[in-house]
Amino acid sequence: MPIRNVIYIHAHDMGRYISPYGYAIPTPHLEAFSRQATLFRQAYCCGPTCSPSRAGLLTGVTPHESGMLGLAHRGFNFTHPEYHLGHYLKGRGFETALCGIQHEFHDHMEQMPYEHVRTESAGRDHEGMDRTWMRAAKDFLGQSHERPFFLSYGVFYPHRPFARGDDAFSDADGLQPPAPLPDVEAVRSDMADYHRTVNLADACMGEVFEAIRSHGHDKDSLIIVTTDHGIAFPKMKCNLTAHGTGVTLMMSYPGNPCAGRSVNALTSHLDVYPTICDLLGLEPPGHLQGHSLRPVLEGTQGEVRSEVFSEVTFHAAYEPMRSIRTARHNLICHYESKYPLSNCDDSPSKDYMLEYGWGQQRVKAVELYDLVNDPNEANDVSDSVEYRLVRDELMQRLQAWMTQTSDPLLDGPVPAPPGSTVNTPESVTPSAGPFLQT
Repeated sequence: MPIRNVIYIHAHDMGRYISPYGYAIPTPHLEAFSRQATLFRQAYCCGPTCSPSRAGLLTGVTPHESGMLGLAHRGFNFTHPEYHLGHYLKGRGFETALCGIQHEFHDHMEQMPYEHVRTESAGRDHEGMDRTWMRAAKDFLGQSHERPFFLSYGVFYPHRPFARGDDAFSDADGLQPPAPLPDVEAVRSDMADYHRTVNLADACMGEVFEAIRSHGHDKDSLIIVTTDHGIAFPKMKCNLTAHGTGVTLMMSYPGNPCAGRSVNALTSHLDVYPTICDLLGLEPPGHLQGHSLRPVLEGTQGEVRSEVFSEVTFHAAYEPMRSIRTARHNLICHYESKYPLSNCDDSPSKDYMLEYGWGQQRVKAVELYDLVNDPNEANDVSDSVEYRLVRDELMQRLQAWMTQTSDPLLDGPVPAPPGSTVNTPESVTPSAGPFLQT
């Protein structure tokens, strides 16, 4: 049966910390889905913060080209809202629906491309919000649809604040902390709350998976499951190592010859949009920068790209940095010398790190990691003589990409847009000042 619909399922701050990627984390419904889908082991976002990442996937261009250099709810907006995947599909006769969270539109909600919007959440806690949106998605899937549809279904969890309680997740002694953090009680306990929270997200997605199956849409739809960026722990979200940019990405569709398997091809969120066009048999818009993953799925090519780029300009505070990742190396360039603590979500793990002076050191202008000999990206070799040629080559490739995409950093510090809210470098938390009101 040909692909008729597109179902885009997205979690918030999940990275790859789910059981399909080998972690002992309770996500049984995502694991069951992975057995019928293709799992991309080397998938990376365009920018490890919420709005820039989602903007990259949904427009098919870099965050700095889409205008989404920072967070939508802090005053950043699309320069080309018509690039959005929803607009593209709507213009080709698709019924468009949003059930749950989105992080691309805030000040200009009239630009949203969705005919049906179910995002109401007033007076509800985050678990209640996710359950409300899950029911809305199930209701949409159960309706009759004369036209093909594009459904964007988003869950808030496992974004912080995590769910807490006295239950099976409360015993943190046997848990493994996230890779870049110390194995101490505070971090393990924080990770236990992550387990509880991502389990709640998995339960909601599980009910939507069941609705997809019960209404036969597993046989006529392209189903994409992903997240925006890494989990909200220090040295992860809003960082350009794989701890921040590595994402879940799974795809399922009727006739997929790669169903139930994982692939190692280097993949960017920018590749999702052209893959959708290719699998639907639609002419892709000319602005797309990614590559269709269809050759990887069909086994005619082992990879479609040799590098992925990622970026941060603004999160809570200004922190301009860019990266180029290959299968062997990751090079990161920083354009400011101080690490803004407000760009890390508040958490018990952050409190523990702050006790030991984390975030007070100066940031190096360039970092380089050898991903074979240092897969955890903990040993910077940018100053090593033996890596000089690698560093120079990657710097040239990064510079060429910045030039090709008209990166505003080439002209110096990037100003925040009028009306936006940005924390100053002295701010310690995202939610507290001092702020810069532009």
